[in-house]
Amino acid sequence: MIQKKICMLGSFAVGKTSLVAQFLTKGFSEKYHTTIGVKVDKKTVEVAGNSVDLILWDIQGEDSTQQLYLSYLRGISGYLLVVDGTRRATLTTAINIQSTVSSLLGPQVPLVVLVNKRDLEADWEVRESDLLELTQRSWYVAKTSAKTGEEVEQAFLRLATQVMQRNVNASSATGS
Repeated sequence: MIQKKICMLGSFAVGKTSLVAQFLTKGFSEKYHTTIGVKVDKKTVEVAGNSVDLILWDIQGEDSTQQLYLSYLRGISGYLLVVDGTRRATLTTAINIQSTVSSLLGPQVPLVVLVNKRDLEADWEVRESDLLELTQRSWYVAKTSAKTGEEVEQAFLRLATQVMQRNVNASSATGS
């Protein structure tokens, strides 16, 4: 069995825990749950004919007064960078988090950006031009809703595919 550690990163209250719950059980709760430290879950998915255990690390929200714990990031195969579409400041935080992860682990770690709360898109502060800037960085951006489930499974599977493709490319490069 192939296992891949995936981290959920982003500001407080962007929906990381709700996105994981939607991915795992297709469930959603209106009640807000603060993550303290890290919560770890697992889901098996099929990628290119392989069963892959995604070990999902839902890490507490990041803000300007905290730093990512390097110990949480060790061994990650990829990460989901979550932005709350209704709060533009969470986009700035997400970009800063990506910069930190890239400086700690290198730019080659696959990521997918989830702009969450698509069900509230009429209230979004994050604009299409902001999303275009992210895609110009070669980041895959998905508009998701943890509440309705829209694009959630697809985004997780997209990251799993990127992670597995990186493995194939690394194996080819080393001649394994």
